[in-house]
Amino acid sequence: MAGTPFKVRWTARRNAVFANPKFQHWAAKLPLIRRIARHRAGTMFDLVVGFSYSQILRAVVDSELLDVLKTGPIGASEVAERIGLSHDAALCLLRAARALDIAEEVIEDGWMLGQQGAVLHADEGTQAMIRHHRLLYRDLESPLDLLRADRGEPTELSRFWSYAGALHGAAETGRETNEYSRLMATSQQFVADQVLAAFRFPERGRLLDVGGGHGAFLGHVGRARPGLELGLFDLPEVVEKAREDLSRTLGPDRLSFHPGDFFRDPIPPGYDLVSLVRILHDHDDGPALDLLRNIRRALDPGKRLMIAEPMARVPGAEAMGEAFFGLYLWAMGSGRARSAKEIRAMLAEAGFSSAKSVPTPQPVIASIVVATA
Repeated sequence: MAGTPFKVRWTARRNAVFANPKFQHWAAKLPLIRRIARHRAGTMFDLVVGFSYSQILRAVVDSELLDVLKTGPIGASEVAERIGLSHDAALCLLRAARALDIAEEVIEDGWMLGQQGAVLHADEGTQAMIRHHRLLYRDLESPLDLLRADRGEPTELSRFWSYAGALHGAAETGRETNEYSRLMATSQQFVADQVLAAFRFPERGRLLDVGGGHGAFLGHVGRARPGLELGLFDLPEVVEKAREDLSRTLGPDRLSFHPGDFFRDPIPPGYDLVSLVRILHDHDDGPALDLLRNIRRALDPGKRLMIAEPMARVPGAEAMGEAFFGLYLWAMGSGRARSAKEIRAMLAEAGFSSAKSVPTPQPVIASIVVATA
């Protein structure tokens, strides 16, 4: 072990101690150590059975149990009738939901929403995500098969997120199109709230949202900063839909629309600030760097680029960045969650003069890096 870094030696020693049955038996007898050990055991148990928690949430949302419980207290028999389950099956679901604080038995056989259930019932965005995750569950049925397969092979998620399936309303894709629209609109609210709480947009000037989709994020910013002129750059068929929606809500006078492909077409110049919201992590390193270079060419010196998305290695949100989005984006077939440090390095390589991280209230939803041209 001579010459081995201290952290490597310390980690190896720690792991050997924790794995020793004698240490575990000794630790269980000491009050302070017992509490730590119990917490670690609970964490490990949650890792092992976490799939069942997510499926309980899915059953609660799909059955519309939240709507049933909001007017409680209500008995299990009536719950069963209203959600189409037998009495025993409904009681099983209620008890499972109680364990997650989604439901609460306030009196004997009198069920209402629990604290987490009340929050979830009011949060349509999270409900939309729970419904959407059925696709990820299918792709992760055999995670090693997914990781071993060629990344270009179609998956449930890659089919869903392709523009061909999401943006064109053929009869066979109507459900996916509607789900896409709901998911983007509600989830963009999460990100917009975090960005507006953390990043100080100028009162006046010109903002271009690159890859802005149907304009959900731009609409939130536009309502918060009525003095900003707003531009949207995305594929032609996407821009046309956004033009209609944003013109109706914000008025056409402050809006500009730029149809194009951000990998092949120049980014429109003349903007003070460009935003990339949940775009960079969708792309592999080569295309992501090409996109950053394309944006840099469009920005005059001193103008800025703001990147907002879930990032890796963020304290307090580590699992979201690399455990969830790591596999989600792998299943999607493109992109990865990057740390702020990695993004700043890419920005430097793309020609930006400086970049800094901006903390957000809830980095589990999104983190921010701002670069100056």
